[in-house]
Amino acid sequence: MFRPALVLLCLPSALLAAGIDFSRDIQPILSDKCYFCHGPDAKERKGDLRLDVEKEAKAVKDGVAAILPGKSHESSLIERIFSDDPDEVMPTPKSNRKLTEAQKQLLKQWIDQGAKWGTHWAFERIERPKVPANGAKNPIDAFVRAKLAEKGMKPSPKATPGTLLRRVSLDLIGLPPAPDDMKGDYAKAVERLLDSPQFGERWAWDWLDAARYADTNGYQGDPERTMWPWRDWVVKAINENMPYDQFTIWQLAGDLLPNATKEQMLATGFNRNHMINGEGGRIAEETRVENVMDRVETTSTVWLGLTMGCSKCHDHKFDPLTMRDYYALYDVFNQTSEDGKGRSGQAAPAMDISTPAELERAKKAGERVNAIAAEVEAFELKKFPRPEGKPLTESDAIKLPGNLPAYIAKTEPKKRGVDTLLEAVSYFKDKDAEYSKLLQKLLAAVREKVSATTNVTKVMVMDTLAQPRETFMLEKGAYDKPTTTKVSFTVPASLPPMPKDAPNNRLGLAEWIVSRDNPLTARVTVNRFWQAFFGVGLVKTAEDFGVQGESPLHRELLDWLAAEFIESLWDVKALMRLIVTSETYQQSSKVMDAQLDPENRLLSRGPRFRMPSWMIRDQALFVSGLMKEQLGGPSVKPYQPEGIWEEATFGKKSYVQDHGDSLYRRTLYTFWRRIVGPTMLFDNSARQVCTVKATRTNTPLQALVTMNDITFVEAARALAQRVLLANRGNDDAAMVQAFLLVTCRAPAVAEIALMKTQLAKLRTEQGRDRTAAVKLLTVGESKRDESLDLVEHAAWTSLCLMLLNLDEAVTKE
Repeated sequence: MFRPALVLLCLPSALLAAGIDFSRDIQPILSDKCYFCHGPDAKERKGDLRLDVEKEAKAVKDGVAAILPGKSHESSLIERIFSDDPDEVMPTPKSNRKLTEAQKQLLKQWIDQGAKWGTHWAFERIERPKVPANGAKNPIDAFVRAKLAEKGMKPSPKATPGTLLRRVSLDLIGLPPAPDDMKGDYAKAVERLLDSPQFGERWAWDWLDAARYADTNGYQGDPERTMWPWRDWVVKAINENMPYDQFTIWQLAGDLLPNATKEQMLATGFNRNHMINGEGGRIAEETRVENVMDRVETTSTVWLGLTMGCSKCHDHKFDPLTMRDYYALYDVFNQTSEDGKGRSGQAAPAMDISTPAELERAKKAGERVNAIAAEVEAFELKKFPRPEGKPLTESDAIKLPGNLPAYIAKTEPKKRGVDTLLEAVSYFKDKDAEYSKLLQKLLAAVREKVSATTNVTKVMVMDTLAQPRETFMLEKGAYDKPTTTKVSFTVPASLPPMPKDAPNNRLGLAEWIVSRDNPLTARVTVNRFWQAFFGVGLVKTAEDFGVQGESPLHRELLDWLAAEFIESLWDVKALMRLIVTSETYQQSSKVMDAQLDPENRLLSRGPRFRMPSWMIRDQALFVSGLMKEQLGGPSVKPYQPEGIWEEATFGKKSYVQDHGDSLYRRTLYTFWRRIVGPTMLFDNSARQVCTVKATRTNTPLQALVTMNDITFVEAARALAQRVLLANRGNDDAAMVQAFLLVTCRAPAVAEIALMKTQLAKLRTEQGRDRTAAVKLLTVGESKRDESLDLVEHAAWTSLCLMLLNLDEAVTKE
């Protein structure tokens, strides 16, 4: 787990003596080293000492106080942390926690200065700090310059126009700029990108990770679901720049708004995106309770940046969050009619938004199952003789091994499921080929019926029970171990209370989350946007704003942005415009002095980091000209290696690849099987739980995808065709165009020379093995222009694949 870096400990003691701050300097030490045994969790508390509450930490007991303001020499805390006696020293050796000498001295100085207490910085009301007066036009730059000046540093120079346009285009729409967009004013480019329909597609990705969106339930069997209309609503809402407070309220409680519209109901699909466990033997109530818990923990992570899950079984060990707080929030999500039964990915409550074509397909699939089932029934009358009018249970079918009696003798053909038929087909394959073939025919029809009925578009949404369900705290979070402690919805006691006239339901919770008095929502949200632009948030622990999270180096900047966000009426595009037009964002990413700012936490240079795999794929499709830009619709199934789904589902699910335009849609629309996600994504969340901090990796293994996956090879072929047709016979011009499309800059003379050398080698290799050249040029379903010379096209395909794999191509810099 990340532990806050106490940057101030490196400063001179004279400066420390002048400015020790409890929230910034002292609480992180106490939280990291002391709270586990002397914090909020009463069950784990040792020695009847609590150090997270000022009154108790300073209380005099038996003539002794842990913290005696102004008198470190009489404070037992100081005595214990400086002790050499292993039986007396704190933290205890067996705790594996240890204070540095600098931390000990800081605690001592703080007590001698009066032990001034404070509130955890993230729980303080958001107030707009004064902008430093240093000549900066953008407030972001003013705060950053002031912090750099404290370190004797200056901002980096501005990035080159091409680099900057590529950076902002990737950031705002997830795609590089087209050649025609490389010219013109930067400010106008920003407005064009903010107005692009591709803006919503790019920013929906981060929200889908947080919302744990997928096209299946997860767990064994992993049934499909049709939540894609909710995904499309997210894209639409972002493109329309729906105010973030409204965006929040609709998703948490759209169904509770007065005269709620279908769109507001649809938005509540957010809290039905969780997994659903419908495994055999699963207890429905256990599933339902886990789903409610998922909503509590997702909501607290996304909007509050709190690790509420820690309070499911006990009071939080570090933050002022109790079990009662957890179950009080649990109660508000415990009032929906979901019952946890069944395996459907369209479990009630659900909105039916099916099309006539979907309903007709389901009807025909059902009719086909009934027709084939009649054939099976007639066959079984002969195969398993029994007295006229008697059921199969009175035939030899009842003597079959294993589950087969229940599957055949006790279940009429039209009611048999996929699992049933798989076992029967396998058993009779070598014993009765004709019967096995007939069962296989029924299996295919049943699979088609399952597909047709589950793909009738229904979106799981939220509703409210007419009769409220009682909520009791659960022992260790176990669904079947309710305590006698009954709770009702309230917000955590350590945070500002809800207004007295607020509705006591999800709508009241949603309105409280986006209220001006809530200290967390705006900070948490702004921080995640900053993380997307700069690779790391102003608070590195984007998922944890509690006392175990990082204390921000740029706290004033974070608070100013949070206040601005609220007072702009939660205008997301205005916030993004402010960030990308700042000089801080537009700096060159070249490292000037890594020793002073190795991780760029001072923001002394522009962002540079590996693009996520979805963006790398989208870029390849875009620059090659293959991308089919189409907003929304059912999820698509592009290229994927054979057998992946079958292996993960014991042969019960087969991947049926799409064709045509569906192969070249943006990655946002790729079908997401929960237990085995899209194979081209090597660094994304699994979409099984809420994730607000992206995984960023950079290993040579990723080249197995970017150099061998069908999409990338086909994109290289299409890119080669694009530049060859535009620059027939002119190698230099073709190389410049290809390089420019991929990197958004013209190649240097030395780079052109290297490409020429490589191209010559590739021409020789491809000419020597024309069979391999043909094989390379037939990768993918798009048709190549046969007017291009075979060897030439193959050589350029390999060259373009190399360009798509350049570090510069897969990095946003």
